[in-house]
Amino acid sequence: MDLPDLRIFVAVVREGGVTRAAERLHRVQSNVTTRVRQLEEDLGVALFVREGKRLRLAPQGQVLFGYANRLLALADEARNALQDAKPRGTFRLGAMESTAAVRLPGLLSEYHQRHSGVVLELRTGNPQVLASAILAGDLDAALVAEPIADEPFEKALAFEEELVIIAAANHSPIGKKGGDLPRTIIVFEHGCPHRKRLEDWYAKRNEMPERMIELGSYHAMLGCVVAGMGVALIPRSVLATFPDRRLLSVHPLGRTENRAWTVLIWRKGAGSANVQALRELLQGPRLAGHRQARIAKAV
Repeated sequence: MDLPDLRIFVAVVREGGVTRAAERLHRVQSNVTTRVRQLEEDLGVALFVREGKRLRLAPQGQVLFGYANRLLALADEARNALQDAKPRGTFRLGAMESTAAVRLPGLLSEYHQRHSGVVLELRTGNPQVLASAILAGDLDAALVAEPIADEPFEKALAFEEELVIIAAANHSPIGKKGGDLPRTIIVFEHGCPHRKRLEDWYAKRNEMPERMIELGSYHAMLGCVVAGMGVALIPRSVLATFPDRRLLSVHPLGRTENRAWTVLIWRKGAGSANVQALRELLQGPRLAGHRQARIAKAV
C-alpha cells in the first residue's frame, strides 16, 4: 500500500466511479482499474462491491477511506513543511545550566514572539550530554561551551562569557602570588567545561583542591559559596540572576584564562528552519547588544 494507490482509491470514491476518477487524475481507465485491484490484493479485502459497471463502497472500503484521507493529508503536511522555510513544529533545544538561567529567557521570549508556530522544548545538561543527544536525534540543536568536536556538527557563535571565581564576601584575594588557594571547590558533574577550566587553573599553579562538592544548579552553587563552603568558577553573567550578590566576592582571572565562548551547534546537514531562525536571532546586532547591555547593568 503506497500513497499513489491511496490517491487513486480516494479519487474513485469521491468521483463515484473509475471513469470520472481517471479523468480527474489524467490517467486511462484501465490503469485506474488495475491499481484499485492491486490495492485490494495487497490488503486482502474487497474495497468495492461491483454491480456490473457500477462500484459501491464496501464496509472495508469505508474503513480504508477514513484512514486514506488522514494519511494523504499528513503526507501533504509533511511535504509542505519540508518545502516551506517558515519555522514550525517542535523545536528541541539543549543548553547548559548557566546559559538557560541567564541567556535564554529573553532570547526565547523573542523567538516565540517572532515564530509563534514553534513549540519550544528545553533540556539542560553539560556539553558532552547535549552533543550526544543531538547525534542520537533527541535534540535539534544546543547551546554549549567550547571546545566541541568539529566533525559531526555545524556551529555558530552565540555568546562570549567572562569567567570569574566567586567566594564568600569576606574571602581574601584568590590567585595572588604567594597566596594559598582555596581547598574546596564547588562544581558541576564531569563534562562541565567550567569545572575543567577550574581544575586546569589549579593544575597550572601546581595545586589540587582537597575536596570537590558536586551540585546540579547554579543557584545551589551560589548559596553554598555564600555559606563559605568553597569557591566556584562561573560566568560573570550568572551574577545578574542572584539577588544576594553583595554576599559574594568576585575574583577575576588572567586575560588568557577568563574567556569562554558559547556556540550554537546542530548536526551537519540538519539545519532546519527552526535552527536557522535561532541562529539569525543570535546574530542580530540589535538584540545581541540589548542583551549584553541589560546583563552588564544588572551585574
